[in-house]
Amino acid sequence: MQQDHIIITLADDDEDDRLFFTDAFDELKINTIVNTVNNGKELLNYLNHPDTRLPNIIFLDLNMPIMNGIDCLKEIKKNEQFKDIAIAIYSTSSSEKDIENTFVLGANIYIKKPSNFSELKKILSDVVVINWQYHTNSLNKENFLLRL
Repeated sequence: MQQDHIIITLADDDEDDRLFFTDAFDELKINTIVNTVNNGKELLNYLNHPDTRLPNIIFLDLNMPIMNGIDCLKEIKKNEQFKDIAIAIYSTSSSEKDIENTFVLGANIYIKKPSNFSELKKILSDVVVINWQYHTNSLNKENFLLRL
């Protein structure tokens, strides 16, 4: 069955960030379904629910209560059922330690949250149109960090 839209899930505890994220996709007019959750535990519950259509891409904040992004990334990568989901780390942190750690744990790309709405739209557009199979196969640390 040909999929006519891209399913995206954002895990982020900041309500404003979730709102900007969904608004950006509304303005981009890319054929997407965007779901948001507040933390890693909610994300895992959502992914494991039998009625959930798994997302094509998860945008994962690192600093969240209850279950942070690193622990959530580890859990996702342990589950064979989620192997085809691209993981975009989406964080305010630009720490080399965070970038290195998420790269080693198997995230597909690292995005520092942009400071304005137009940059956010550009980044989200760029990420959604990436050919993820190619990107994953040629993954190296230089193309892991998305820069504007």
